[in-house]
Amino acid sequence: MPTKPSAEDDDSESFINDYADYFEMAPYQNDGELGLSTAEIKALRDRLMEMGPVKFLEEVVENEGVDPRRVGIVFNLDPDLDIDEADFLKLLGCTIARTYWKRKKLPEYNTIDDAANLLKSCKNILVITGAGISTSLGIPDFRSKDNGFYTKLVAMGYFEPEEVFDIHTFDDDPSVFYNLAGDILPDEKQGISPTHAFIRLLQDKDRLQTNYSQNIDNLEALAGIHDNRLIQCHGSFATASCRRCKVKVPGNEIFAEIRNKEIARCKRCIEEISETASVSKRPQKRSKLNDSDDSGEDDDIPQPGVMKPDITFFGEQLPNNFFDRFTDRDAQAADLVIVIGTSLKVAPVSEMPNYLPHVIPHIYISREAITHVEFDIQLLGDCDDVVFELCRRAGWSLKHDMIPRGFRTNVMPVEGHGHHWRVTPAVKEIEDSQDFDEQATPELVRRPSTSGAENHTSSAPHLNAMFKTTL
Repeated sequence: MPTKPSAEDDDSESFINDYADYFEMAPYQNDGELGLSTAEIKALRDRLMEMGPVKFLEEVVENEGVDPRRVGIVFNLDPDLDIDEADFLKLLGCTIARTYWKRKKLPEYNTIDDAANLLKSCKNILVITGAGISTSLGIPDFRSKDNGFYTKLVAMGYFEPEEVFDIHTFDDDPSVFYNLAGDILPDEKQGISPTHAFIRLLQDKDRLQTNYSQNIDNLEALAGIHDNRLIQCHGSFATASCRRCKVKVPGNEIFAEIRNKEIARCKRCIEEISETASVSKRPQKRSKLNDSDDSGEDDDIPQPGVMKPDITFFGEQLPNNFFDRFTDRDAQAADLVIVIGTSLKVAPVSEMPNYLPHVIPHIYISREAITHVEFDIQLLGDCDDVVFELCRRAGWSLKHDMIPRGFRTNVMPVEGHGHHWRVTPAVKEIEDSQDFDEQATPELVRRPSTSGAENHTSSAPHLNAMFKTTL
């Protein structure tokens, strides 16, 4: 059961989205006390779809005077929610907008062959990626509760990654982050995964519109994804900045401290403090009356700033290029969306499918199905296996050292779902390929050997306003 958010603990309006998320996952059950029948609820929902969010609110709440909390029942909100009326109205507006823009499955796309055909025919593919595309390299998905990272997090008294990756927590006690960050710091010697290679292949075929990555490992750059086709939604370890003087340095300058679980301090701050101290250090004759007045001197000594990797913590704004690129360009240009290795639980990335024109087909690739976004095709399994099979059916060659010679998959329908397919390896252990095609594979795709190592179409103006306003 999801945890209900609290407005008291948040000094911003982000709790509105938190409540909207909560009631989407745990909808209020109408008990009829406020006199809304099933037929009335359906009628109001139909009016929303006919009129749109703005006109619906004007007509129903302002002109007809229907209590907003009564309207909230129509959209699964608890009418007794303990927030003030202004905030409830904001929550109602947010929920109504989500309901209106929520995409519906396109009936013409259902099978893995449909997905492969879309891959071949579409020219502007928008790819949204999450931690699942890097787990085959040993980089943990820190939301999964069956890995070492989550165990360490719980041992430290934290139960959600948001608590560790919170900017206020970092500023109060950076050791919390530095004690765990080494577990998610990428090792570039491991190379990239076959899924990274797949995204690079889309780029090489001039079909990649943009890769929106939620990952902070910067492996997309290692794969050779061009800056003009990559949006790192949550930043990355590629650079780091001082929380005091704001100087920015290459991220690898603090990798040693991260791996040693030591707090990295700003070298420029240290130099400036040292220079200031040497200039101001002059012999002074002290009065006996002041000999005991040095108890607070240590408090006045300036401290060097703490270095923070330029990853976006909870409590920080996403980069402007995320919103600008998506609303002004990609939402209008994309002709296919592929979501890979993410459960789409973190806004605003989780809202992207709903704010794209609903005629654009959407494909979902991950280990487990999701229900809060309606995808046209869901391909379930390890991301690397799924993208291999997609490429094979599209007639493309996906080359990578982690794909063994003769590799094949089994594709089976998921019972009860005509558009869900389970993809699993047909053979677990096959001799590695000896006829590796060096010419067909970009250099950065190959992993170095590690011997001994184990039906609404959104209009652009409305899309821009709604996406930025509601998120």
